[in-house]
Amino acid sequence: MNKYVKNLDVSKLRGNLRLMEPMSKHTSWRVGGVADSVYFPADLDDLGVFLEDLDTGCPVIFTGLGSNILIRDSGLRGVVIITNPALNRLRVIQDEAGFYVYAEAGVPSPKLAKFCVSQNLEGLEFLVGVPGTVGGALAMNAGCYGKETWHSVSKVRTVNGDGKFSVRKPSEYQIGYRSVKHLEVVGEFFVAAWFKAHSGSGDHGKDLIRQLLRRRFQTQPTQQPNAGSVFKNPPNDYAARLIEKCGLKGFAMGGASVSNKHANFFINDGEATAQDFESLIDYVRSAVLQTFGVNLEKEVIIIGDE
Repeated sequence: MNKYVKNLDVSKLRGNLRLMEPMSKHTSWRVGGVADSVYFPADLDDLGVFLEDLDTGCPVIFTGLGSNILIRDSGLRGVVIITNPALNRLRVIQDEAGFYVYAEAGVPSPKLAKFCVSQNLEGLEFLVGVPGTVGGALAMNAGCYGKETWHSVSKVRTVNGDGKFSVRKPSEYQIGYRSVKHLEVVGEFFVAAWFKAHSGSGDHGKDLIRQLLRRRFQTQPTQQPNAGSVFKNPPNDYAARLIEKCGLKGFAMGGASVSNKHANFFINDGEATAQDFESLIDYVRSAVLQTFGVNLEKEVIIIGDE
């Protein structure tokens, strides 16, 4: 058994603990080695109990649907917490200041967008175009169609490695383009958020979501395994434009290739390894730097031993 979980009192847990779990089952690229331990919490209370009993110093990684991450073929040591599907609570809160939607980290971002529309609330429709879950969207300030996640955040709930929960305000964070960092505290994970919304027309919201989904289908390889945007857009430009100008649409390394539909999306032809994707990322980045002098910054997070 993983040395970090051997002392756990599993009788106190209500979630599902798996040992030696292939992470290819839990990433949108469908690649990745074996994780020592994976825990699927039953709910937030169960997550707190699990983290509290975890051995000190255990590496902990949170993920939802596994988008926007590349887990190396060597796998992961420590524990992976998978928030989806159990951390899925959604509810509407109204007070004198207006409407808020509480969403836990395991809720897929498109589901949050559609839930708001079903409640005749507007302002979060853009999230239908964000792959992954609320937790990931919070961690990286995900965005699309000119809007970003933290534009709509009122407050967040976090948990640390000891299982202690906190509620924090956006003012406590340094928030940038695809970047979120607490100004003082480290080692906390987002487990929920309260999003600002406003009353509107459900029919209008549904129409907007249909338009955004149509646009996404037309411009992104939604039917093929991908991890969303691989690189951040450089200032005043687009990573996809630079990659396409290098003539790299369709370029492949092993089973990983640059999408012919959107050059900033890399796809798995069904036989790719994590190393194929990492090699492709390095190659494309080098080609853009050599051709345009632009050093693209990865949006995809690469984790695991080299």
